[in-house]
Formats: sequence, C-alpha cells, structure tokens
Amino acid sequence: MMKAFSLEGRAALVTGSSQGIGFAMADGLHEAGARVICHGLHARPEALPEWAGYIPCDLCESEAPAALVDIAFSKEPGLDTLICNAGSFFDVPFLEMTRERWDKTVNLNLASVYFVAQAFARRLVAEKRGGSIVITSSTNGFQAETDSTAYDASKGALVMLTKSLAVSLADHGIRVNGVAPGLIKTPLTAALHHSSAGGLVEHYEKKILLQRLGTPEDVAGAAVFLCSSAASYITGETIIIDGGLTTWQIGRR
Repeated sequence: MMKAFSLEGRAALVTGSSQGIGFAMADGLHEAGARVICHGLHARPEALPEWAGYIPCDLCESEAPAALVDIAFSKEPGLDTLICNAGSFFDVPFLEMTRERWDKTVNLNLASVYFVAQAFARRLVAEKRGGSIVITSSTNGFQAETDSTAYDASKGALVMLTKSLAVSLADHGIRVNGVAPGLIKTPLTAALHHSSAGGLVEHYEKKILLQRLGTPEDVAGAAVFLCSSAASYITGETIIIDGGLTTWQIGRR
C-alpha cells in the first residue's frame, strides 16, 4: 500500500515555489521521489537546493503561462504533475479598491492558474498521457475575510475551477484537485505572526481546533498525497487544511 504514496519516476512543475508553501510542496514531491522544477518571480534563490530545477517568470504577463510550461517540458519532457501555487494578496478595503489592484489580483491568483493548467493539459492530451494537477486556493475561498474582497473572490473561483477542470480533463486521465490552506506561517502572513498588538496570534489560535497556526509542511503533505496514485480515485476535490478553523462557528470562549 505504501508504494502508492511514492512518486518515483514522476516529474513535477510547481509554480510559486521559491519559498513558503510552494517550496514545502516542491520539497515534499522531491522527498517522495519526483523530479521537480520550481518557479518564482525573481532569479533563482541562493538557498534553493541543487535538486530543484528553476524557471523565473512573471505569470501576470499574458504569454508567460504557456512559455513557462514550454520551458519546463524542454527541461523535463516527462512532466506529469503540476501544482499551481503562485498567488498573492493585494487587497485594500472594498470602497478603496481600484481596477488596477483588482486586475493584479485576478491575473495572478486566477488567470495565471487557468492558463498554466491549460498549457500543461494540452501537452499531456497531445501526448496521450495522464497526470495530476493540484491547485492552491484558500479557506478564503469558502469564508469571507474583512477587506479581502478581491482575494476572496479569486480564491473562491479557484475552488470552482478545480471542479470544472476535473470535469473537462477526466476523459484524458488527468485528475484535478485542490488544497485550501488556512492560517499558515509563511512570508505572506509574516505581519500576523510578528504582530504583538493585542495578542493577535493567540486570538486566532483560540479559533483553531488544533490550537496552532499551520506550517507549510502541513499543506505539503496533502498536496503530495493528491499527486500520488494513493489518490487515484479522487478528482474535483479541495482539501481544507486549517486545523479545524472553518469547522465551527463560535470558537472557544
């Protein structure tokens, strides 16, 4: 049974994987036996391990998603696994939101995912090979957060995109699933972790059933599972990884 969790002989591309959750997922895939190509916005980080391939590009540029996939396949023709993790947060309060900020959020968090997945799937379909796609959304795709309207909308769209792509690609042997992290210790949420104002971290930990913030590795485990043949009968699903935060309404008193 444990062989089903192995990724020996597999090859993966992970977008947004120069740090944080994305790197943890890339590292998890590597530990499971896969060959891995990482992606980031800037030049290759010095701390990135030697085992990781690396492609820098700005996925908000219209031609970048297809170009990224083409370069990845030129480096690793056997690619059969894709994790779409690139994304960020640019929100301001709703009444202050500009079209520029909205477009920046949707272009990175949603459009780039759509077109990276499309380019990847086109290649697999043309070669008549199956594969696995995992999309990183967020608990914000299920529950709204104050002053996060564009981010929430983009992440909610990813939850439905996961289902829609699963329907579109099932006949081609390509599974599509998602992970929805809650409060995770990453560079993106560093302001929360380092805040000393009013015990903000402690406030949120009381709302989490497991009474701690998550780690990137907590998310990576689920992603590696979904990529593996142990999840071969799962498609169209998004696993919420939040320590139970969204499970209850009130929280501890």
